[in-house]
Amino acid sequence: MPYWRLASFYFFYFGSLGALVPYWGLYLQDRGFSAQAIGQLVAVLMGTKIVAPNLWGWLADHLGTRMPIVRLASALSALSFLAIFTTDGFLEMALVMVLFSFFWNASLPQMEAVTFSHLGERVSRYASIRLWGSIGFILSVSLLGFALQRLDTGVVPLVVLTLYSGIWLSSLLIPEGPQRRSTQASPSILWLIRHPEIQAFLASGLMMQLSHGAYYAFYSIYLNEAGYGSFGVGALWAWAVVVEVVVFLAMHRLLESYGARPVLLVSFALAVLRWLLIGGFVDQILVQILAQALHAATFGAFHAAAIHLAYHYFPGRTQGRGQALYNSLSFGVGGALGALISGQLWETAGPTATFAVSAATAAVGWLLAWRWVDRQGRY
Repeated sequence: MPYWRLASFYFFYFGSLGALVPYWGLYLQDRGFSAQAIGQLVAVLMGTKIVAPNLWGWLADHLGTRMPIVRLASALSALSFLAIFTTDGFLEMALVMVLFSFFWNASLPQMEAVTFSHLGERVSRYASIRLWGSIGFILSVSLLGFALQRLDTGVVPLVVLTLYSGIWLSSLLIPEGPQRRSTQASPSILWLIRHPEIQAFLASGLMMQLSHGAYYAFYSIYLNEAGYGSFGVGALWAWAVVVEVVVFLAMHRLLESYGARPVLLVSFALAVLRWLLIGGFVDQILVQILAQALHAATFGAFHAAAIHLAYHYFPGRTQGRGQALYNSLSFGVGGALGALISGQLWETAGPTATFAVSAATAAVGWLLAWRWVDRQGRY
């Protein structure tokens, strides 16, 4: 298994996320965009995940190859991002963000399928590779936060472009995953998604990411306005992912010992707590440290368990489209709706009420998972 080559892709991919998610809102704010406009632009970033993963996933499943698609999408995301440096105004920014995120969001679901192909029967070891993405995120968010104490936010797109280039270069080194042919015909993906259990799984993923909308779009702005400064903002984001790495190191044992269902349910419960702590106690640094530690559950543990379930729910040639469907509905539809809703609420109801809505959304996700997802504990 090409462990380090796979790890390098995750390192650069989530490193770019570490530059975009915490600091893109601050960059847009410095460019003069309002809270509502920032919410809409972040929704654009998330919204391309609705179309891109499914389109590219369909192509990969029909061609029977994934790495050429990953390499092409990675190259085009870096090239199209160059247009950021010449944009001016909301419409131009939205169009450029649609373009580069359409290609950027295409590569990860296919890489997930390639990684599982290389893992074979050792699917519970996924987290040991994925943790390098968390390490990339930590380094990116920490170093950029430190740099922003001395430089303006104009450095953010330069860092993102560098990391996008790293994604492309790392993709050139990764071989296609081995073809594991089954003696049984793969079911139709349309037949699979008619099952209430799979529908509930996809809907619960959507609710989890919808609950993250205010966090991704406005948490850095919220902290900055509370007086934390760029270094404090970066430190809190980095701390969240440090704890996430610890959880990733233990995820294969958790999944093997308890299964995915308990991990999902605990993650949703802790998400409710996390959003209430963030929304109600932004001025309490110890509370924010605790709330950020819960990122290990609301993103890390949840994502590892959800990817594990998607692998089992979508077998054979449906794997690429299944992973893409999960990504597009959760991070795409859920993330876009969360950003749009939080953008509206932030200016009208305020941050505390916005995060309270996030907590209620996570509670709905818990109910969906508790009622339908893997009640027999098969996975």
